[in-house]
Order: sequence, then structure tokens, then C-alpha cells
Amino acid sequence: MEFKNVAIIKKANVYFDGKVTSRTVVFPDGSKKTLGIMLPGDYEFNTDLKEIMEILSGDLDVSLPGRDGWQKFGGGESFEVPAKSKFGLKVREITDYCCSFVA
Repeated sequence: MEFKNVAIIKKANVYFDGKVTSRTVVFPDGSKKTLGIMLPGDYEFNTDLKEIMEILSGDLDVSLPGRDGWQKFGGGESFEVPAKSKFGLKVREITDYCCSFVA
């Protein structure tokens, strides 16, 4: 998939000593997405806005608020994270993702 007529913020978003990185894409309407890579490891994130995480390639388990246990996701799948929440990731292999922020 391709995004047209966007601005890209050059400064990288770097987390967990560089094991998770992304770049922010800004659309004409002001909405934002990040495109990134996660290396294998266990991570926990907090979110202010609702997020839709689209897994482009890779393999990971996700612990979502309000759900018991871990769910497996891979390339071509996506999941939603509620606003003002915390979620866990167990990344099994290098994972390419696109995160959409929903206001």
C-alpha cells in the first residue's frame, strides 16, 4: 500500500534502546500514522489515543486490556488498543507494522 500527499517527520521515534523504531506520517487532514520495525523482545506500551496496529510482516503475541491471556498476530492481521490504556507485546521475529492513531 502507498500513502500519497503526506508529510514525514524525519526524527525517529526510538524505544527500548532502539529495538522498536518508527517514523511518523502526517496526512493532509492532520491524522497520523507511524511506520516501524520491532526487533524480537518483550515490550509494554501506554497509549493516549485509540490505536489500530496493522502487522505488515512478522510474528508476535499481544496482551490487550480487558482480555485474558495473549493473542497471536502475524502479517496481514491487525488489532485495536483502546485509548488511555496499556498493552504488552512479545515479538517473536522482526515485525514490520503500521500504527494508526484514532482521535
